[in-house]
Amino acid sequence: MGNHFDSIDQVAEKLAAAHYIADRPLATVLYLAHRLEKPLFLEGEPGVGKTEVALVMAELFGAPLIRLQCYEGLDATTALYEWNYPKQLLHIRLGEQQGEQKEEIERAIYRPEFLIKRPLLEAIMSADEKPPVLLIDEIDRSDEEFEAFLLEVLSDFQITIPEIGTLRANKRPLVVVTSNRTRDVHDALKRRCLYHWIDYPSFEKEYRIVMTRLPDIEEDFARQVTAFMQKIRRVDFLKKPGVSETLDWGRALLTMHHTFLEEAVVDATIGCILKYHEDIKKFKQEIWNNGEERSRYLSSAG
Repeated sequence: MGNHFDSIDQVAEKLAAAHYIADRPLATVLYLAHRLEKPLFLEGEPGVGKTEVALVMAELFGAPLIRLQCYEGLDATTALYEWNYPKQLLHIRLGEQQGEQKEEIERAIYRPEFLIKRPLLEAIMSADEKPPVLLIDEIDRSDEEFEAFLLEVLSDFQITIPEIGTLRANKRPLVVVTSNRTRDVHDALKRRCLYHWIDYPSFEKEYRIVMTRLPDIEEDFARQVTAFMQKIRRVDFLKKPGVSETLDWGRALLTMHHTFLEEAVVDATIGCILKYHEDIKKFKQEIWNNGEERSRYLSSAG
């Protein structure tokens, strides 16, 4: 990547201008990943803004975002490339009709234009002046075999296609690897990256996020919403809500033209925050049915 960032402070300022509120440790690791051309490994609970980092970086660089969404069973072929067999077959038939030799036809059908580029190959072969931002999202959902394959790609940014040869990236993309820590990712992969854990935000940081991303919200209402979310994360739920749930809830409340939290509003919109029936049941039984606890949750104190 080009030297777009001259300092850590500049990283934080540009992120804030793009409506992403980052603390100094995250700004630091982004600065280093960019300047050292090393992949960035972001780990943390779902909904804390890991994926958003890649989206914002692509926006700041004016670069294409290439996303590889990981899942169980993902293999090298799906992530790298496959041959366009229908197009190859059509070319073979056309060549035979025109009397071309077999060897000549075989050479012709294994050219780059017959490749269907998947995310990793697309990132390697990108010929743009500005290299892309490559997002490898939720690596913890993939299998260990795919992790091992990914080690090679992240080390050299090159791959070997038997019919063509070795393809190497002219410019290294900025790589962001995310994990929700549903399983441990191998140390060998982490060693090739700069590591950063994104935690749930403090009250002050989450309040800034709400005010930045929901410009129509009133300050007192933003404090009340933020305080509610800070408190609810202290409960041992199956899935604690992240910042994305805070913003979804805030948008829902604004859409419904609410300017303060009250019992009926929370009761009607709790599905914006908690996504498991067991968690909603626990919230209502242990917190919402307790008048003292309910009053505490509706206050604007963090």
